[in-house]
Amino acid sequence: MHKILKIVAAVLSLIGIVSLVRIIAAGDEAIKTGGEDGLFEPMAWIGYITLGLTVLFVLFFVLKNLFTNTANLKNTLIGVGAFLAVLLIAYLVSGGDTRQYKLQDGIATDGQSTMVGAGLVAFYILLAVAAITMIFSGVKKIISK
Repeated sequence: MHKILKIVAAVLSLIGIVSLVRIIAAGDEAIKTGGEDGLFEPMAWIGYITLGLTVLFVLFFVLKNLFTNTANLKNTLIGVGAFLAVLLIAYLVSGGDTRQYKLQDGIATDGQSTMVGAGLVAFYILLAVAAITMIFSGVKKIISK
């Protein structure tokens, strides 16, 4: 598996280098016009492929590790459940905003406003939990010395 990943990385790197040399060789005028002749498309596809492969491999190995090590599965499920509970609380607490916001595609709906409010409330809750955890950890470390 490791050998295959090295080969894929090498191939993507070579294609990226060739695309970069093409972009540099095209000159400033081609870059300013946006590369209508397909100059930037191979470089963009390399980025998409690299991102996709990275996400797939991360998900694969995380899930593989979770199911092979069942002791960590319980802690992971507790963490995911706590996160979902924070999101649910944030959604229930945020009632949305009564003002109308103009968006590019029209006016924001009540549902969109509620979701934005829920995201902000969830951020504030998670920020408070992180700050309290760091303070508690620091105080515990000072007391234990």
